[in-house]
Amino acid sequence: MKWIKDEEFIRGNIPMTKFNIRALTISYLSIEKGDKLLDIGAGTGSISIEASLQGAEVWAIERKVEGVKLIGENAQKFDREINVVEGLAPFDLPDLEFDKCFIGGSGGKLEEIFEYLQTHLKKDGIICANFIMLKNLNIFQELLKKYNYKDIEIQLIQASHVDNIGLLRGNNPIFIIKGVK
Repeated sequence: MKWIKDEEFIRGNIPMTKFNIRALTISYLSIEKGDKLLDIGAGTGSISIEASLQGAEVWAIERKVEGVKLIGENAQKFDREINVVEGLAPFDLPDLEFDKCFIGGSGGKLEEIFEYLQTHLKKDGIICANFIMLKNLNIFQELLKKYNYKDIEIQLIQASHVDNIGLLRGNNPIFIIKGVK
């Protein structure tokens, strides 16, 4: 299995899920060939691209024009077919059923997204999200309980790397949370 390093993605000024978090997130999603994945708040498309490499059919929604452009550029660079939607979830999402859902950004619409997933995420489908803010993590956790998701898992990941002169550089701590519908 080939994983893409952060520096290989075309970045711009849009946040990107970093390599270590991306690998764990894809693992939590249990991506299988033929899965339909919805990537909400897709940013640069790093999760979409990696999921596509695992065999998923991907719909990526992003509200920022620069992000939509970057998703397209990265899809072309890595020869992936990603269905890109410019807009805000859940209002601009397709009327399709998905096996998996990743939330990298919600635009403050977590409750509305969960309502959408009531009819658009298959039974036993997996939802996974990444958060840097405790407030959003708590809201997401409460929504998982409210909508009767099971097998809820939460991890706090702090990744650091050594730069080219030997200094340890830390990334933001990230909460990864997952539930099964």
